[in-house]
Amino acid sequence: MAEIENGPMFLSAVNCEGEYKDKFYIANLIKETIMEVGPRNVVQVITDNAPVCKAAGMIVESHYPHIFWTPCVVHTLNLALKDICAAKNTETNADVYSECSWITDVAGDAILIKNYICMHAMRLAMYNEFVGLKLLSIAETRFVSTIVMLKRFKLVKLGLQAMVISDKW
Repeated sequence: MAEIENGPMFLSAVNCEGEYKDKFYIANLIKETIMEVGPRNVVQVITDNAPVCKAAGMIVESHYPHIFWTPCVVHTLNLALKDICAAKNTETNADVYSECSWITDVAGDAILIKNYICMHAMRLAMYNEFVGLKLLSIAETRFVSTIVMLKRFKLVKLGLQAMVISDKW
């Protein structure tokens, strides 16, 4: 992806299936794309926070000193929230978990409501009458998608309330 004056633009996708994705392989893919658009047109490269991606970013920075590697903020936030709200880490972060575990409970309730509506055709039809926005499915491996889903629930709250108190219900 590239960000240009008119907004984001898709550049390419690479099927890396069967490849050993070390820092050199990833750096070469990034450098090939930089060469396609011209090094003078690139300011920053953003990847996830995997150590191999960080190492690839350092290789790119060494070849192009004016280009900066940056870890993805969404990925960073995802990792932080996942650690904070993960019950498995209660020994090391018991205080934080006790303060933030409600997020997991609320998210679980929202998923139940979404599934109840989306998996029943009549309920979904009613939902669509009362609300103009779709309910979002989340990627369980990405905690930030839970936050996005909860934000959507906040936006459709009045429509959900109107739906369940309507005579049609």
